Amino acid sequence: MRKILDWIYDSAAVLAALCMIGLLVMVLLSILGRQLHFNVPGVDAYAGYLMAGAGFLALAHTLKKGEHIRVTLILSRLTAKPRRWMERWAAGAATFLALLFAWFSVRLVMQSLEFNDISTGNDATPLWIPQLAMAVGTVVLAIATVDEFVLEWRGQSQARAKEAAFHE
Repeated sequence: MRKILDWIYDSAAVLAALCMIGLLVMVLLSILGRQLHFNVPGVDAYAGYLMAGAGFLALAHTLKKGEHIRVTLILSRLTAKPRRWMERWAAGAATFLALLFAWFSVRLVMQSLEFNDISTGNDATPLWIPQLAMAVGTVVLAIATVDEFVLEWRGQSQARAKEAAFHE
């Protein structure tokens, strides 16, 4: 099961990297278009979609690598047992919020499909297409937070262990 989960997180990170490459292409295309006096409709919108896709698709991988920003001001002052309970509470709250975020992101894609929403720009992109990256990213993040929550309760949190190693 661990290999499958890690493959999911890594695959989302690869998709995020591809979005970043696509973003670079859109920016370069926009610059070239201004310099050479041609217009590619929707290039700014596509750059925005790709930037959002890169951010959302990278969330789970970043969490599992222990790279999310954690405020340890309170945690660093707690003894072992209260700290562990605070970590569990934080993992539970993060899981709940990630599940809500995933639910509403998927719901947004479904509604955009149902109502045939399109962008207001001259490219008229069906909005479910760029929203899909957000939905996939939040679903993978929800899976990762559930994974971290279970590991936290087992005393095997990967993200916290990697963060502790970083600060030593």
